[in-house]
Amino acid sequence: MKTDLTDTTAGEINKSLVRARRAIGTPAVGMVLTLVIVTDEENAYDALKSAGDASREHPSRTLVVIKRVSRSPRDRTQSRLDAEVRVGADAGTGETVVLRLYGEVADHAQSVVLPLLLPDAPVVVWWPVTAPLNPAGDPLGALAQRRVTDTYACEQPVRELAARAEAYTPGDTDLSWTRITPWRSMLAAALDQVTCEVQGVEVEGEEFNPSCELLAMWLADRLGVPVKRSLSGGPGLTAVRLSTDCGPIVLDRADGSLATLSIQGQPKRAVALKRRDTAELIAEELRRLDPDDTYASALRYGIERLRSPATGAGATKASSGALDEVSRGLTEASTALDEVSRALDEASGGSGKPAAGPSSAGEPSAGPSAKGAAGAAVGGPAAEGSSAGEATAQAPLKKVEAK
Repeated sequence: MKTDLTDTTAGEINKSLVRARRAIGTPAVGMVLTLVIVTDEENAYDALKSAGDASREHPSRTLVVIKRVSRSPRDRTQSRLDAEVRVGADAGTGETVVLRLYGEVADHAQSVVLPLLLPDAPVVVWWPVTAPLNPAGDPLGALAQRRVTDTYACEQPVRELAARAEAYTPGDTDLSWTRITPWRSMLAAALDQVTCEVQGVEVEGEEFNPSCELLAMWLADRLGVPVKRSLSGGPGLTAVRLSTDCGPIVLDRADGSLATLSIQGQPKRAVALKRRDTAELIAEELRRLDPDDTYASALRYGIERLRSPATGAGATKASSGALDEVSRGLTEASTALDEVSRALDEASGGSGKPAAGPSSAGEPSAGPSAKGAAGAAVGGPAAEGSSAGEATAQAPLKKVEAK
């Protein structure tokens, strides 16, 4: 059932929804959330179709906000709200309200949407194409527990990812991240089958595909190894290669539907990695309404850090190894100094007791020859003992300098 309302209000739209439900014999509201879609006239049809398909899994009230462009100054001063109410077969398993905002009311869309939200139900806002730089700071985004964007639809996806990282707020997510869920699951399952240490990763895919960048950042963040980003003709992600100390692990998808998993010492396996449509992606995002901490960690890793060899994940591991080397060097230096100290003690102990001062009888004190004789009495001349001590002391010092 479809009802068109021209120059209407939010109150009239609510009344029309009640009348439509009674007309089709379902006066009770059995929906679990409110999905707000902010789009333009060009992309409204595709977004509505995807939301309708997703509503079979998540019955919801779908509010489509279309801000119409006013072409003349007179139109910009005249506010108007048109609505299209769909219930029943025309709205999937929920309700759909298409809102077209004209004039000044387009700048206050949250005032129109707020009275139409389902009471005591979660709110999800989805921008299929053009999303604000800070979704949580947008007036409509502030109404939602989850905010869904799609950087794949942007003109500069990589720059958009950097902006998303700066403005991230718990509850933000992106369909480019949702697209790599099967890849992340398959790679995690492959690593569970081996007991090897990953030494490096290569992610291969299209040049301007944010899903490739997100997968590379996730691997770099979780594994702490260098990740190389290479280009291919697509479609989308085409391959991930893991270098381990017991052989390579390769997940290759050349045709966009069927992938091949290769693990050293095991037969190759064909796995399904079909590219999913938008309805499946939205349905997956609506399954969880809590913040995605894994996405936040991967996003905050940063594109610049991924591309910089000096500050990448490998640098962290290299710096840790350098610190270990310094610690070992200091330990060896301390040991060498202890050896030097012992050698000096032995050399000074070998010279015997110090000779007495001049005697009252005028006898000369024990000179160098007497010291040498005393040294010979305990195992050798004093000069030889001193030379041995100096040689023993110099050897560890040279060892320390070499290190």
